[in-house]
Amino acid sequence: MPYPHEFRGDVVHIAANRDPGVPLRQIAAGFGISETCLQNWVRQAAVETSGKPDVTKAEAEETRELRKRVRLLEQENEVRRRAASFFVQAHLPGNVLPARDRARR
Repeated sequence: MPYPHEFRGDVVHIAANRDPGVPLRQIAAGFGISETCLQNWVRQAAVETSGKPDVTKAEAEETRELRKRVRLLEQENEVRRRAASFFVQAHLPGNVLPARDRARR
C-alpha cells in the first residue's frame, strides 16, 4: 500500500533538513521505511521542486499513456490505408469481381 502524500512530504522535509552527520538510514528507520524508499522520495522531490530536466512521475505516466494512444492510432490508420487500397484495386478497370459481388450489382 502506498504511503499517503502528506506522510511522504513530511519525511522528505525532515530528511532534507536533518543535522549534518545524520544518515538517511537513521531517518528511514525512525519512520519504519527502507533507506532506498526514502532515497527515492528525496530524489523525486528534488526533481519536482528544482525544475531539473528529469521527468516527474506524473509526466512519465502521461508520456506512457500518450505513446500507447499514438500506437493505437497508427494501427487504426494502417487498417484504413489497407482497406482503401483494397477498394481502389477492386474498382480499377480490368479487375474482375468475384461472382457473388457481380450478382449484387
